[in-house]
Amino acid sequence: MAFAKQTPLIRILVLLIACLFVGFGGGWLGARTYTDSHVNSSATAAKEKYVFAESALFAEIAKKVGAGVVSIDVTSRTSAPNFFGFTDTQTQESAGTGFIINSNGTIVTNRHVVPSGTSTVSVTLADGTRYGNVKVLGRTAASSSLDVAFLKIANLKGKKISPLTLSDSSKVQVGERVVAIGNALGQFQNTVTSGIISGYGRDVTAADGTGQGSETLSNLFQTDAAINQGNSGGPLVNMNGEVIGINTAVAGGANNIGFAIPINDVKGLIKSVLDTGKLQQPFLGVRYVSLTDDLAYRFNLETKRGAYILPAGGGESSIIFGSPAEKTGLKEKDIITKVNDINIDDKTNLSSTLSRFHVGDVVTLTVVRGSSTITLKATLQTAPQN
Repeated sequence: MAFAKQTPLIRILVLLIACLFVGFGGGWLGARTYTDSHVNSSATAAKEKYVFAESALFAEIAKKVGAGVVSIDVTSRTSAPNFFGFTDTQTQESAGTGFIINSNGTIVTNRHVVPSGTSTVSVTLADGTRYGNVKVLGRTAASSSLDVAFLKIANLKGKKISPLTLSDSSKVQVGERVVAIGNALGQFQNTVTSGIISGYGRDVTAADGTGQGSETLSNLFQTDAAINQGNSGGPLVNMNGEVIGINTAVAGGANNIGFAIPINDVKGLIKSVLDTGKLQQPFLGVRYVSLTDDLAYRFNLETKRGAYILPAGGGESSIIFGSPAEKTGLKEKDIITKVNDINIDDKTNLSSTLSRFHVGDVVTLTVVRGSSTITLKATLQTAPQN
């Protein structure tokens, strides 16, 4: 009986509790829905803002850098024996890219863009202005791992041009965003592609541009920014629009594996050209291999990094006769670990280090010889063409 008397009151309490629960739950659900919607909306807006900002940045880089990029058209003559043993001379046309390094019209490009046998060179600026009879100031030796050449516009005809700013390529990190600009396929002027730095210290063997040989290139940046035929000699730039490298080669049979010469490796040559009007490449005069863990193990060396002057054998020497290396007393099996304060390691090999100096500079070499470390001084000479 007591239970029956309390039933109406219990029902009222239950109903009130249910109403409170429904009201609270609805409010919580509404607030949660609003919050999720607000968060998703904010995230979408932030993403759209980032994409817009990145696109604007790339457009600004293309505009800023593109003004200093030139398309290069080359006519060259090659000679080869024909079926009857006579020499035939053929004329061929090719195209590449370069970029302006001073307001007087000096341009840097790849050696293979203007090979030996080049007869005429013309360049076209981004705005369509064309200059003929461009002079080849010099190119690195065919045996050099630096595929670099310099051009000069003889007469700018009063036009103001935009040299590009060079960065410090030693500070470049794997994963850093980059942009490549060049005359893709020799017909699509100032094509812009983007990507990242995929690696550094790469050594590759590439066709030399003549179709008759190959060249060994070292200490290159690897990038997935598309580098196509005709892009050779163009700039690889960072997100500040500063040049970090010279686009040089692409891996055949691969997707977006391109290579660029770090700009620091060329700064010594650039200074030489701007100061003297001609290319003087510094030369030490050793044949070496860049040590890795595997090579150090193979040659039973405790030193794991450096330029190892490998014995040549066959009656030859890895120390070139009459060279600075011979004069300073370098020997086969020496390991050069430093030039001045620059370490010879995974990111910087001996050739690229020497190219930062000038002909006539006296450099201090840190050398591991057997169980001892010694220092030697060498005066750099001009590299022979062969």
